[in-house]
Amino acid sequence: MKFKSIILLIIALISVNTIAQNKVEIYKGGELIYSEYISEIDSIKLKRSINGHTYVDLGLSVKWATCNVGATSPEEAGDYFAWGETASKSWYDWTTYKLCEGSRETMNKYCSKSTFGTIDDKTQLDLEDDAARITWGGSWRMPTKEEQDELRDTNNCEWFLQTINGVSGYTVKSKKNGNTIFLPIAGYYNENKNLMTANGYYWSSTLYIDYCNNARFLQLTLDNISSSLAPRYYGYPIRPVSE
Repeated sequence: MKFKSIILLIIALISVNTIAQNKVEIYKGGELIYSEYISEIDSIKLKRSINGHTYVDLGLSVKWATCNVGATSPEEAGDYFAWGETASKSWYDWTTYKLCEGSRETMNKYCSKSTFGTIDDKTQLDLEDDAARITWGGSWRMPTKEEQDELRDTNNCEWFLQTINGVSGYTVKSKKNGNTIFLPIAGYYNENKNLMTANGYYWSSTLYIDYCNNARFLQLTLDNISSSLAPRYYGYPIRPVSE
């Protein structure tokens, strides 16, 4: 509350021309960490975080992280994960996938048909298998397909191709409040190769029930934003969400 009051005071001062030559000074632990003339400040942005990771409120059902898991800036790809695994690795195929017994017909968790393995009828990742929750902690988790659909709904958000620091991707702008996030186009891993780097792929936490050795993901191409499915062993980036 004290910090909010300080920000409101600064905003009020900016709007008063008669004191434009005064300075704003910010202290931490008694030490000056920032100083600027009010006349040089044109806007103030507050970065909100959960468990040390920043997010943007787009006015949707969940808050979206500003970076991928393993990234330190919005344009970085971060780490790549097989669906339901919580650590990145150097080789992605069925033989290294921990939620099967070495092949596409031997799923040992998240299986709805006996032709693909042992049935447990789980269709959403448990938090113990959620890379966002295990890596970032707090209330972070992977988005469901429905939450990704909400993000790509053109009634909710506008999508613009953009390049940031040499990285192509999409800026997603909320129609609810004007806030934005950036999703880089970063390809995916199959075996040890990063393929299809002209497209973007982001895992959801939702299983594809009919072919349960596949899971749902958000796909970004140069001309379309869609929901699709892919083999669970593929290595995709993850953009976390939180309530």
